[in-house]
Amino acid sequence: MEIKQFEYKPLAHYSYAIVDNGEMAVIDPERDPMQYYAYAQEHEARITAVIETHPHADFVSSHLQIHKETGAEIYHSKDLGADYRYQPFDEGQHIMIGDIKVSALNTPGHSPDSITIVAEKDGKTALFTGDTLFIGDVGRPDLREKAGNMTAKRQELAEMLYDTIQNKFDKLPDGALVYPAHGAGSLCGKNLSSDNSSTLGNERMGNWAFKPQSKEEFVQTLLDSQPFIPSYFGFDVDTNRRGPENLRPAIAKVPLRLNATTDGLIVDVRDQIEFKKGHLPGSINIMAVSEDSKFETWLGAIVQPEEPFVLVVDKPWDAEKILGRVAKIGYEQQLKSVLTLDKTALVQSNKLDLSDFKNNPNNYTVVDIRNQSEVAEAKFFENALTIPLNDLRSSLSQIPHNKPIIVHCAGGYRSAAGSSIIESASENAQVYDLGENINDFI
Repeated sequence: MEIKQFEYKPLAHYSYAIVDNGEMAVIDPERDPMQYYAYAQEHEARITAVIETHPHADFVSSHLQIHKETGAEIYHSKDLGADYRYQPFDEGQHIMIGDIKVSALNTPGHSPDSITIVAEKDGKTALFTGDTLFIGDVGRPDLREKAGNMTAKRQELAEMLYDTIQNKFDKLPDGALVYPAHGAGSLCGKNLSSDNSSTLGNERMGNWAFKPQSKEEFVQTLLDSQPFIPSYFGFDVDTNRRGPENLRPAIAKVPLRLNATTDGLIVDVRDQIEFKKGHLPGSINIMAVSEDSKFETWLGAIVQPEEPFVLVVDKPWDAEKILGRVAKIGYEQQLKSVLTLDKTALVQSNKLDLSDFKNNPNNYTVVDIRNQSEVAEAKFFENALTIPLNDLRSSLSQIPHNKPIIVHCAGGYRSAAGSSIIESASENAQVYDLGENINDFI
Protein backbone atom coordinates (compact mmCIF):
# COMPACT_ATOMS: atom_id res chain seq x y z
CA MET A 1 0.00 0.00 0.00
CA GLU A 2 1.67 3.17 -1.25
CA ILE A 3 0.49 6.42 0.41
CA LYS A 4 1.54 9.87 -0.78
CA GLN A 5 0.75 13.03 1.19
CA PHE A 6 0.54 16.33 -0.71
CA GLU A 7 0.74 19.62 1.21
CA TYR A 8 -0.48 23.08 0.27
CA LYS A 9 1.14 25.26 2.92
CA PRO A 10 -0.85 28.54 2.64
CA LEU A 11 -4.01 26.67 3.65
CA ALA A 12 -2.21 24.00 5.73
CA HIS A 13 -4.06 21.44 3.60
CA TYR A 14 -3.12 17.79 3.12
CA SER A 15 -4.44 15.66 0.29
CA TYR A 16 -3.54 12.07 -0.47
CA ALA A 17 -3.01 9.40 -3.08
CA ILE A 18 -3.11 5.69 -2.36
CA VAL A 19 -1.74 3.32 -4.99
CA ASP A 20 -1.81 -0.45 -5.36
CA ASN A 21 -1.49 -2.80 -8.33
CA GLY A 22 -1.83 -0.08 -10.94
CA GLU A 23 -4.85 1.65 -9.40
CA MET A 24 -4.95 4.92 -7.51
CA ALA A 25 -7.42 6.84 -5.37
CA VAL A 26 -7.15 10.55 -4.59
CA ILE A 27 -8.51 11.80 -1.26
CA ASP A 28 -9.58 15.42 -0.58
CA PRO A 29 -7.83 16.91 -3.64
CA GLU A 30 -7.04 20.62 -3.96
CA ARG A 31 -8.18 22.77 -6.91
CA ASP A 32 -5.29 21.97 -9.25
CA PRO A 33 -5.17 18.21 -9.94
CA MET A 34 -1.95 18.16 -11.99
CA GLN A 35 0.23 16.86 -9.14
CA TYR A 36 -2.06 13.84 -8.75
CA TYR A 37 -1.91 13.14 -12.47
CA ALA A 38 1.89 13.33 -12.38
CA TYR A 39 2.03 10.95 -9.42
CA ALA A 40 -0.25 8.47 -11.17
CA GLN A 41 1.94 8.60 -14.27
CA GLU A 42 5.10 8.07 -12.22
CA HIS A 43 3.57 4.95 -10.68
CA GLU A 44 1.99 3.72 -13.91
CA ALA A 45 -1.37 3.82 -12.15
CA ARG A 46 -4.87 4.64 -13.32
CA ILE A 47 -6.92 6.98 -11.11
CA THR A 48 -10.10 5.02 -10.42
CA ALA A 49 -11.55 6.89 -7.45
CA VAL A 50 -11.62 10.37 -5.96
CA ILE A 51 -12.94 10.44 -2.40
CA GLU A 52 -14.17 13.44 -0.42
CA THR A 53 -14.36 13.21 3.36
CA HIS A 54 -16.81 16.17 3.37
CA PRO A 55 -17.57 19.35 1.36
CA HIS A 56 -14.59 21.51 2.26
CA ALA A 57 -14.99 25.06 3.52
CA ASP A 58 -11.49 26.46 3.12
CA PHE A 59 -10.65 25.41 -0.44
CA VAL A 60 -12.31 24.37 -3.67
CA SER A 61 -11.72 20.75 -4.61
CA SER A 62 -10.90 19.25 -8.01
CA HIS A 63 -13.01 16.12 -7.50
CA LEU A 64 -15.33 16.89 -10.42
CA GLN A 65 -12.46 17.82 -12.73
CA ILE A 66 -10.63 14.58 -11.90
CA HIS A 67 -13.82 12.66 -12.71
CA LYS A 68 -14.24 14.44 -16.04
CA GLU A 69 -10.59 14.06 -17.09
CA THR A 70 -9.83 10.53 -15.87
CA GLY A 71 -13.21 8.81 -15.57
CA ALA A 72 -12.59 8.17 -11.87
CA GLU A 73 -15.74 7.72 -9.80
CA ILE A 74 -16.47 10.29 -7.09
CA TYR A 75 -17.21 8.83 -3.66
CA HIS A 76 -18.58 10.59 -0.60
CA SER A 77 -21.46 10.38 1.85
CA LYS A 78 -24.95 10.45 0.43
CA ASP A 79 -25.71 13.08 3.06
CA LEU A 80 -23.59 15.62 1.18
CA GLY A 81 -26.40 16.02 -1.34
CA ALA A 82 -24.22 16.85 -4.35
CA ASP A 83 -25.64 18.28 -7.58
CA TYR A 84 -23.39 16.05 -9.75
CA ARG A 85 -23.29 12.28 -10.26
CA TYR A 86 -21.40 10.39 -7.56
CA GLN A 87 -21.29 7.04 -5.75
CA PRO A 88 -22.67 7.12 -2.17
CA PHE A 89 -19.97 6.03 0.26
CA ASP A 90 -21.12 5.49 3.81
CA GLU A 91 -20.60 3.09 6.68
CA GLY A 92 -20.81 -0.52 5.59
CA GLN A 93 -19.66 0.23 2.03
CA HIS A 94 -16.22 -0.39 0.57
CA ILE A 95 -14.32 -0.28 -2.70
CA MET A 96 -11.06 -1.92 -3.81
CA ILE A 97 -8.00 0.02 -4.96
CA GLY A 98 -5.86 -2.80 -6.24
CA ASP A 99 -5.74 -5.12 -3.23
CA ILE A 100 -6.46 -2.33 -0.73
CA LYS A 101 -9.87 -2.47 0.92
CA VAL A 102 -11.11 1.11 1.26
CA SER A 103 -14.18 1.56 3.46
CA ALA A 104 -16.11 4.44 5.00
CA LEU A 105 -17.01 5.38 8.55
CA ASN A 106 -19.65 8.04 9.10
CA THR A 107 -17.95 10.41 11.53
CA PRO A 108 -20.18 13.50 11.88
CA GLY A 109 -19.18 16.45 14.04
CA HIS A 110 -17.05 18.82 12.01
CA SER A 111 -19.86 18.60 9.49
CA PRO A 112 -22.99 16.44 9.47
CA ASP A 113 -21.79 14.64 6.32
CA SER A 114 -18.19 13.86 7.33
CA ILE A 115 -16.73 10.43 6.73
CA THR A 116 -13.40 8.88 7.66
CA ILE A 117 -11.72 6.66 5.05
CA VAL A 118 -10.27 3.37 6.28
CA ALA A 119 -7.65 1.72 4.03
CA GLU A 120 -6.53 -1.83 4.89
CA LYS A 121 -4.06 -4.28 3.40
CA ASP A 122 -1.88 -7.06 4.82
CA GLY A 123 -2.78 -6.22 8.42
CA LYS A 124 -1.92 -2.51 8.02
CA THR A 125 -4.51 0.23 8.47
CA ALA A 126 -4.49 3.89 7.43
CA LEU A 127 -7.18 6.39 8.40
CA PHE A 128 -7.88 9.47 6.29
CA THR A 129 -9.80 11.50 8.82
CA GLY A 130 -10.58 14.67 6.89
CA ASP A 131 -11.46 17.43 9.34
CA THR A 132 -12.87 15.05 11.97
CA LEU A 133 -9.67 14.01 13.74
CA PHE A 134 -6.57 16.17 13.54
CA ILE A 135 -3.20 15.56 15.14
CA GLY A 136 -3.70 16.82 18.69
CA ASP A 137 -7.18 18.23 18.06
CA VAL A 138 -10.52 17.69 16.34
CA GLY A 139 -12.36 19.70 13.70
CA ARG A 140 -14.37 22.75 14.64
CA PRO A 141 -18.16 22.25 14.65
CA ASP A 142 -19.31 25.77 13.78
CA LEU A 143 -18.96 25.97 10.00
CA ARG A 144 -22.20 24.37 8.85
CA GLU A 145 -24.89 26.52 10.40
CA LYS A 146 -25.65 28.39 7.17
CA ALA A 147 -24.08 26.43 4.30
CA GLY A 148 -24.38 23.07 2.62
CA ASN A 149 -27.14 20.62 1.83
CA MET A 150 -27.23 19.64 5.52
CA THR A 151 -26.95 22.42 8.09
CA ALA A 152 -26.62 21.99 11.84
CA LYS A 153 -26.04 24.19 14.87
CA ARG A 154 -22.62 24.18 16.47
CA GLN A 155 -23.96 22.70 19.72
CA GLU A 156 -25.60 19.85 17.82
CA LEU A 157 -22.46 19.14 15.79
CA ALA A 158 -20.23 19.34 18.87
CA GLU A 159 -22.37 16.67 20.50
CA MET A 160 -22.16 14.55 17.33
CA LEU A 161 -18.38 14.87 17.40
CA TYR A 162 -18.27 13.68 21.01
CA ASP A 163 -20.17 10.55 20.01
CA THR A 164 -17.89 10.10 17.00
CA ILE A 165 -14.70 10.26 19.06
CA GLN A 166 -16.17 8.02 21.76
CA ASN A 167 -17.51 5.31 19.47
CA LYS A 168 -16.36 5.35 15.86
CA PHE A 169 -12.67 4.58 16.32
CA ASP A 170 -12.89 2.14 19.22
CA LYS A 171 -12.54 -1.04 17.11
CA LEU A 172 -9.56 0.23 15.14
CA PRO A 173 -6.00 -0.74 16.15
CA ASP A 174 -3.57 1.56 17.96
CA GLY A 175 -1.16 1.13 15.08
CA ALA A 176 -3.55 2.61 12.53
CA LEU A 177 -1.92 5.57 10.82
CA VAL A 178 -3.84 8.86 11.05
CA TYR A 179 -3.71 11.19 8.07
CA PRO A 180 -5.76 14.40 8.53
CA ALA A 181 -6.82 16.94 5.91
CA HIS A 182 -5.17 19.85 7.74
CA GLY A 183 -2.25 20.76 9.98
CA ALA A 184 -1.08 23.69 12.09
CA GLY A 185 -2.19 27.03 10.66
CA SER A 186 -5.57 25.87 9.39
CA LEU A 187 -8.72 27.66 10.54
CA CYS A 188 -10.60 24.34 10.56
CA GLY A 189 -9.44 23.75 14.15
CA LYS A 190 -7.77 25.70 16.91
CA ASN A 191 -4.82 23.69 18.32
CA LEU A 192 -3.56 21.55 15.47
CA SER A 193 -0.13 19.98 15.76
CA SER A 194 2.63 20.73 13.28
CA ASP A 195 3.01 16.96 12.82
CA ASN A 196 1.57 15.79 9.52
CA SER A 197 0.55 12.30 10.68
CA SER A 198 0.24 10.17 13.78
CA THR A 199 -1.08 6.84 14.98
CA LEU A 200 -4.44 6.22 16.54
CA GLY A 201 -2.68 4.98 19.67
CA ASN A 202 -0.75 8.23 20.02
CA GLU A 203 -3.93 10.23 19.58
CA ARG A 204 -5.72 8.15 22.17
CA MET A 205 -2.93 9.02 24.60
CA GLY A 206 -2.21 12.65 23.68
CA ASN A 207 -5.23 14.18 21.98
CA TRP A 208 -7.47 16.02 24.45
CA ALA A 209 -10.61 14.78 22.70
CA PHE A 210 -9.92 11.16 23.68
CA LYS A 211 -9.45 11.93 27.38
CA PRO A 212 -12.19 10.69 29.75
CA GLN A 213 -14.74 13.50 30.02
CA SER A 214 -18.45 14.10 29.95
CA LYS A 215 -20.23 15.25 26.82
CA GLU A 216 -20.80 18.63 28.46
CA GLU A 217 -17.08 19.05 29.22
CA PHE A 218 -16.12 18.02 25.68
CA VAL A 219 -18.59 20.42 24.08
CA GLN A 220 -17.52 23.33 26.28
CA THR A 221 -13.83 22.79 25.47
CA LEU A 222 -14.53 22.36 21.77
CA LEU A 223 -16.67 25.47 21.37
CA ASP A 224 -14.44 27.74 23.45
CA SER A 225 -12.19 30.20 21.57
CA GLN A 226 -12.55 28.85 18.06
CA PRO A 227 -10.86 31.12 15.47
CA PHE A 228 -12.78 33.46 13.22
CA ILE A 229 -14.67 32.18 10.19
CA PRO A 230 -13.58 33.84 6.91
CA SER A 231 -16.40 35.10 4.70
CA TYR A 232 -15.69 32.59 1.95
CA PHE A 233 -16.09 29.38 3.99
CA GLY A 234 -19.82 28.90 3.39
CA PHE A 235 -19.35 29.86 -0.25
CA ASP A 236 -16.77 27.10 -0.74
CA VAL A 237 -18.96 24.49 0.97
CA ASP A 238 -21.71 25.24 -1.56
CA THR A 239 -19.25 25.44 -4.47
CA ASN A 240 -17.90 21.99 -3.65
CA ARG A 241 -21.40 20.58 -3.25
CA ARG A 242 -22.48 21.94 -6.63
CA GLY A 243 -19.23 20.90 -8.33
CA PRO A 244 -16.71 23.57 -9.41
CA GLU A 245 -15.71 24.32 -12.97
CA ASN A 246 -12.50 22.83 -14.31
CA LEU A 247 -9.54 25.00 -13.34
CA ARG A 248 -8.05 25.80 -16.75
CA PRO A 249 -11.15 27.20 -18.47
CA ALA A 250 -12.17 28.97 -15.26
CA ILE A 251 -9.00 31.05 -15.00
CA ALA A 252 -8.72 31.49 -18.78
CA LYS A 253 -11.83 33.67 -18.64
CA VAL A 254 -10.02 36.34 -16.59
CA PRO A 255 -8.45 39.00 -18.85
CA LEU A 256 -4.99 40.50 -18.35
CA ARG A 257 -4.67 44.27 -18.84
CA LEU A 258 -1.30 45.99 -19.07
CA ASN A 259 -0.45 49.49 -17.76
CA ALA A 260 -4.05 50.06 -16.78
CA THR A 261 -6.17 51.97 -14.31
CA THR A 262 -9.49 50.92 -12.84
CA ASP A 263 -11.98 51.63 -10.10
CA GLY A 264 -14.18 49.56 -7.81
CA LEU A 265 -12.62 47.09 -5.40
CA ILE A 266 -8.90 46.75 -6.18
CA VAL A 267 -6.69 44.12 -4.51
CA ASP A 268 -2.99 44.87 -4.97
CA VAL A 269 -0.89 41.75 -4.29
CA ARG A 270 2.53 43.41 -4.50
CA ASP A 271 4.98 43.74 -1.62
CA GLN A 272 3.94 46.38 0.90
CA ILE A 273 7.05 48.48 0.23
CA GLU A 274 6.20 48.79 -3.45
CA PHE A 275 2.53 49.35 -2.64
CA LYS A 276 3.29 52.24 -0.32
CA LYS A 277 5.53 53.86 -2.94
CA GLY A 278 2.63 54.00 -5.37
CA HIS A 279 -0.76 52.35 -5.90
CA LEU A 280 -4.11 53.05 -7.50
CA PRO A 281 -6.45 55.10 -5.29
CA GLY A 282 -8.76 52.87 -3.29
CA SER A 283 -6.48 49.81 -3.41
CA ILE A 284 -6.25 47.18 -0.69
CA ASN A 285 -2.84 45.55 -0.20
CA ILE A 286 -3.14 41.77 0.36
CA MET A 287 0.38 40.54 -0.32
CA ALA A 288 1.02 37.36 -2.29
CA VAL A 289 4.77 37.75 -2.74
CA SER A 290 5.57 34.77 -0.50
CA GLU A 291 4.43 31.30 -1.57
CA ASP A 292 3.73 30.44 2.08
CA SER A 293 1.73 33.59 2.86
CA LYS A 294 -1.90 33.30 3.93
CA PHE A 295 -3.04 35.19 0.84
CA GLU A 296 -6.03 32.92 0.13
CA THR A 297 -7.33 33.15 3.69
CA TRP A 298 -7.16 36.94 3.82
CA LEU A 299 -8.51 37.41 0.32
CA GLY A 300 -11.51 35.30 1.31
CA ALA A 301 -11.87 37.09 4.64
CA ILE A 302 -11.67 40.64 3.28
CA VAL A 303 -13.45 40.24 -0.07
CA GLN A 304 -16.97 38.90 0.15
CA PRO A 305 -18.13 35.94 -1.95
CA GLU A 306 -19.47 37.08 -5.35
CA GLU A 307 -18.13 40.63 -4.76
CA PRO A 308 -16.44 41.78 -8.00
CA PHE A 309 -12.80 42.85 -7.72
CA VAL A 310 -9.66 43.51 -9.75
CA LEU A 311 -6.16 42.24 -9.00
CA VAL A 312 -2.98 44.26 -9.41
CA VAL A 313 0.29 42.39 -10.03
CA ASP A 314 3.83 43.65 -10.48
CA LYS A 315 4.77 41.94 -13.74
CA PRO A 316 2.66 40.23 -16.45
CA TRP A 317 4.22 36.83 -15.73
CA ASP A 318 2.91 37.04 -12.14
CA ALA A 319 -0.66 36.75 -13.42
CA GLU A 320 -0.77 32.97 -13.94
CA LYS A 321 0.50 32.15 -10.47
CA ILE A 322 -1.81 34.58 -8.70
CA LEU A 323 -4.80 33.34 -10.70
CA GLY A 324 -4.04 29.85 -9.46
CA ARG A 325 -4.07 31.09 -5.87
CA VAL A 326 -7.32 33.00 -6.30
CA ALA A 327 -8.88 29.87 -7.78
CA LYS A 328 -7.89 27.82 -4.71
CA ILE A 329 -10.90 29.39 -2.98
CA GLY A 330 -13.11 29.73 -6.04
CA TYR A 331 -12.82 33.51 -6.31
CA GLU A 332 -11.83 33.51 -9.99
CA GLN A 333 -15.57 33.65 -10.75
CA GLN A 334 -15.80 37.20 -9.40
CA LEU A 335 -12.41 38.44 -10.58
CA LYS A 336 -12.96 40.99 -13.35
CA SER A 337 -9.35 41.29 -14.52
CA VAL A 338 -5.68 41.15 -13.58
CA LEU A 339 -3.69 44.25 -14.40
CA THR A 340 -0.29 45.85 -14.21
CA LEU A 341 -0.18 49.50 -13.21
CA ASP A 342 -0.33 52.69 -15.20
CA LYS A 343 2.33 54.37 -13.07
CA THR A 344 1.19 57.87 -13.95
CA ALA A 345 -2.02 57.43 -11.91
CA LEU A 346 -0.58 56.32 -8.55
CA VAL A 347 -0.81 57.70 -5.03
CA GLN A 348 1.57 57.12 -2.13
CA SER A 349 0.85 55.96 1.41
CA ASN A 350 1.76 58.15 4.37
CA LYS A 351 5.11 57.43 5.98
CA LEU A 352 5.08 57.15 9.76
CA ASP A 353 7.35 59.29 11.92
CA LEU A 354 8.08 56.51 14.39
CA SER A 355 9.87 58.71 16.92
CA ASP A 356 6.92 61.09 17.08
CA PHE A 357 4.56 58.19 17.71
CA LYS A 358 6.81 56.83 20.46
CA ASN A 359 7.04 60.24 22.13
CA ASN A 360 3.40 61.25 21.63
CA PRO A 361 1.26 58.10 21.48
CA ASN A 362 -1.84 59.91 22.71
CA ASN A 363 -1.81 62.04 19.57
CA TYR A 364 -2.78 58.99 17.52
CA THR A 365 -5.73 56.61 17.24
CA VAL A 366 -4.30 53.10 17.39
CA VAL A 367 -6.24 50.31 15.68
CA ASP A 368 -5.31 46.73 16.67
CA ILE A 369 -6.50 44.38 13.90
CA ARG A 370 -5.37 41.10 15.44
CA ASN A 371 -7.84 38.32 16.22
CA GLN A 372 -9.79 38.41 19.46
CA SER A 373 -7.83 35.50 20.92
CA GLU A 374 -4.55 37.34 20.30
CA VAL A 375 -5.81 40.52 21.95
CA ALA A 376 -7.00 38.49 24.95
CA GLU A 377 -3.48 37.16 25.44
CA ALA A 378 -1.73 40.54 25.24
CA LYS A 379 -2.66 44.09 24.32
CA PHE A 380 0.27 46.23 23.15
CA PHE A 381 -1.44 49.62 23.47
CA GLU A 382 -3.88 50.08 26.33
CA ASN A 383 -6.17 52.52 24.54
CA ALA A 384 -6.11 50.79 21.17
CA LEU A 385 -9.34 50.27 19.29
CA THR A 386 -9.62 46.54 18.58
CA ILE A 387 -11.21 45.50 15.28
CA PRO A 388 -10.11 42.15 13.77
CA LEU A 389 -8.98 42.42 10.17
CA ASN A 390 -11.80 40.21 8.91
CA ASP A 391 -14.33 42.68 10.37
CA LEU A 392 -12.52 45.86 9.37
CA ARG A 393 -14.32 46.75 6.12
CA SER A 394 -17.71 46.51 7.84
CA SER A 395 -16.55 48.44 10.94
CA LEU A 396 -14.89 51.52 9.45
CA SER A 397 -17.51 53.84 10.98
CA GLN A 398 -16.15 52.92 14.43
CA ILE A 399 -12.78 54.58 13.72
CA PRO A 400 -12.60 58.30 14.57
CA HIS A 401 -10.73 60.60 12.19
CA ASN A 402 -9.89 63.42 14.60
CA LYS A 403 -6.34 62.07 15.02
CA PRO A 404 -3.87 60.32 12.74
CA ILE A 405 -4.61 56.58 12.61
CA ILE A 406 -2.01 53.90 13.21
CA VAL A 407 -2.76 50.26 12.38
CA HIS A 408 -0.90 47.30 13.83
CA CYS A 409 -1.04 43.51 13.95
CA ALA A 410 1.54 41.06 15.29
CA GLY A 411 4.15 41.21 12.55
CA GLY A 412 3.22 43.46 9.63
CA TYR A 413 1.43 41.32 7.03
CA ARG A 414 -2.10 42.04 8.25
CA SER A 415 -1.40 45.66 9.12
CA ALA A 416 -0.39 46.30 5.49
CA ALA A 417 -3.85 45.12 4.49
CA GLY A 418 -5.63 46.84 7.36
CA SER A 419 -4.03 50.25 6.90
CA SER A 420 -4.78 50.12 3.17
CA ILE A 421 -8.44 49.28 3.87
CA ILE A 422 -8.81 52.33 6.12
CA GLU A 423 -6.83 54.50 3.70
CA SER A 424 -8.97 53.39 0.75
CA ALA A 425 -12.18 54.43 2.52
CA SER A 426 -10.95 57.62 4.22
CA GLU A 427 -10.09 60.43 1.86
CA ASN A 428 -9.08 62.98 4.50
CA ALA A 429 -7.65 60.74 7.23
CA GLN A 430 -3.94 60.33 7.90
CA VAL A 431 -3.40 56.56 8.01
CA TYR A 432 -0.14 54.84 8.92
CA ASP A 433 1.00 51.24 8.98
CA LEU A 434 3.11 50.38 12.04
CA GLY A 435 4.25 47.22 10.24
CA GLU A 436 7.25 45.38 11.64
CA ASN A 437 7.89 48.29 14.02
CA ILE A 438 5.34 46.63 16.31
CA ASN A 439 8.33 44.65 17.59
CA ASP A 440 9.53 47.83 19.32
CA PHE A 441 6.41 47.75 21.51
CA ILE A 442 6.11 44.05 22.37
